[in-house]
Amino acid sequence: MRGILFAKMKMFLRKPWLFVIMSAVCVMFAFFTSQGGVNKIPIPYSVAGEAGKTDQIINELSNEEAFHFHEVTQEELTELVSEGKRDGGLILKENEFNIIISSRTGTTSLLQQAVGKAYGSIANKEALKVSAESKGIDADEVDSWYSEAESSPVFSIKQSSFKGSDTFIYDPKLQSLFGFSLFFVIYTIAYNVASILFEKREGVWDRMILSPIRKWEMYAGNLVYSFILGYIQLLLIFLVFRYITDVEFYGGFTTVLLLLIPYVFSIVALSMLITGLVKKVQHFNAVIPIVAVSMAMIGGAYWPLEIVTSNILLTLSKVVPITYGMEALKGATINGWGAEQLMFPVAVLILMGVLMIGVGINLMEKRHI
Repeated sequence: MRGILFAKMKMFLRKPWLFVIMSAVCVMFAFFTSQGGVNKIPIPYSVAGEAGKTDQIINELSNEEAFHFHEVTQEELTELVSEGKRDGGLILKENEFNIIISSRTGTTSLLQQAVGKAYGSIANKEALKVSAESKGIDADEVDSWYSEAESSPVFSIKQSSFKGSDTFIYDPKLQSLFGFSLFFVIYTIAYNVASILFEKREGVWDRMILSPIRKWEMYAGNLVYSFILGYIQLLLIFLVFRYITDVEFYGGFTTVLLLLIPYVFSIVALSMLITGLVKKVQHFNAVIPIVAVSMAMIGGAYWPLEIVTSNILLTLSKVVPITYGMEALKGATINGWGAEQLMFPVAVLILMGVLMIGVGINLMEKRHI
């Protein structure tokens, strides 16, 4: 088995380009598709009040995480909103504001809350200054107290929430990273497992069987090599997103790397099963893209399964390894699952792997030898 692994590694070092290209494509897809869900909503505004007061309002609004405010004239603001290029616009006045919209959406309520909060904060500061000045305290001193209170509050408030069984947490960056990584590694693993079919058809195994090497070692060498290559690809991709980009793993990065092991094993087993079912390499090359894309769509790699309403698709997803791979990875990160909750998807992946690899090898032995 070690001889087979050594030979496979030497062949890989001679032609590593498929591995490199698939890894690079996966990184690009995951990175660019994850950016669409994190951009701030652009909101144009026009000033119709005193510069000093509105400057304070704009400074407060600049801290908003959901919106990006940019100044335009009132004519441009009206044009942008009426043509549907912006969800809404603001006209800022000294003590009030107007929201310009073409239709009421969810953004309208969020915008109203954000701007109202900014005006309320400024009003509180002004009221505090007036009260202090009436007692002979300098306004600048009040400002320093206010800033100190904001930076070092006497007490802090911890917010928490509960969710029902029909709600889910969505992180677009992790969805893209997990989905495309688990999808693209199927090709890397499958085409390496398919070398068994090619070598058998070419008579390589007939010559090797005359050597002291056992048949199980020949299978094990090829499958272990495919497993190692697939896991290394996932490891490199996740390391790139962990240390180069700003993807948040919610403290579960090490657990994620461990959970990749049963998933990679199940994909190796699935590839072995498909290899046992087909007769020619050409058939394998035609089947793998269909299987990979179908599993990605059904298993929640492209979009969260929580938004799928079809009972048929949800039932089909129960027999797809990607479903349990995504469930385990999300559970270890955004859902904050413990070891007991993670055991179910891991156990299913291992069970799938054992069954498929056993059936696949059995079919190979009956059909080809």
